[in-house]
Amino acid sequence: MLVDNSLPSDRALEALANRLEASEDYRVLRRLHPSVLGHKPEGRGLRTGLFVDLETTGLDPRQDEIIEIGMVPFIYRIDGLLLGTLPAFSRLREPSIPVPAFVQDLTGLTPERLAGHTISPDEVAAFASDASLVIAHNAAFDRPFLERFCPAFVNKPWACSMEDIPWDQAGFEGRKLGHLGLQAGFFFDGHRAVDDCQAAIALLGHTGFPENRSALSLLLERARTVWTRLWAEYAPFELKDTLKARGYRWNDGSDGRPKAWFIDRPPEEVEEEVRFLRSDIYQRDVDIPIRPVEAGDRFTNRV
Repeated sequence: MLVDNSLPSDRALEALANRLEASEDYRVLRRLHPSVLGHKPEGRGLRTGLFVDLETTGLDPRQDEIIEIGMVPFIYRIDGLLLGTLPAFSRLREPSIPVPAFVQDLTGLTPERLAGHTISPDEVAAFASDASLVIAHNAAFDRPFLERFCPAFVNKPWACSMEDIPWDQAGFEGRKLGHLGLQAGFFFDGHRAVDDCQAAIALLGHTGFPENRSALSLLLERARTVWTRLWAEYAPFELKDTLKARGYRWNDGSDGRPKAWFIDRPPEEVEEEVRFLRSDIYQRDVDIPIRPVEAGDRFTNRV
């Protein structure tokens, strides 16, 4: 008996996936295939965004180092319509300090893989020069590292696809990139910089939000807003986990800012945040130090 060992065509596989999706008993995940534009479109109302992702030796930008930079430009309309991506920037860098074993296991970037690789800050700056907005999925991590490596990013406005998009309003649970992708119906090879960028950009095009708005349109609205930074100075030590769970970050005071927990909130959430601090943290009526945060200063220690 003859056996057909040939692989089914893409069209046949897609038909099978569609049949499974027609049943309420199955959900299908597809590999992400980024939409790369053949050329850069020009016109009024079009902007170039830049999604960035880094792999590093650790979490502290003052002592850890970048070992991979991924940057993917994308074209969007100012109303939040995503048109597609442009060719990516992907470079490895051999650090001057050891790469911890857990970082090697997570990223596959071993000392042997990184040996001899360098990245020029000037090359990075030139690639990012056209970007009207820089986005990262956890910009509070990526921005300090990238600014230290390439000062051109100091003057760029930044946004965060993890913090600036109300994912729960579209039925998503959690904010981790891989988890968001699975809920959106696709999978990708995570923990490599360009792959993470492409996945996050695909999520920016999601339109399952109220009024059929896209994730990108909501992010742009937040990015154009002057936020407020609230400082929880002298907060009781035993409530640190409460603050951390709510999204507060700790500043150790070594940069001249207060030695305290802090959080950034959009204007419509400031009053509620002040109420939370007074009722749940201080349990009395206290003055809460606040500072305005422009887009150019978000996710930095300059406020």
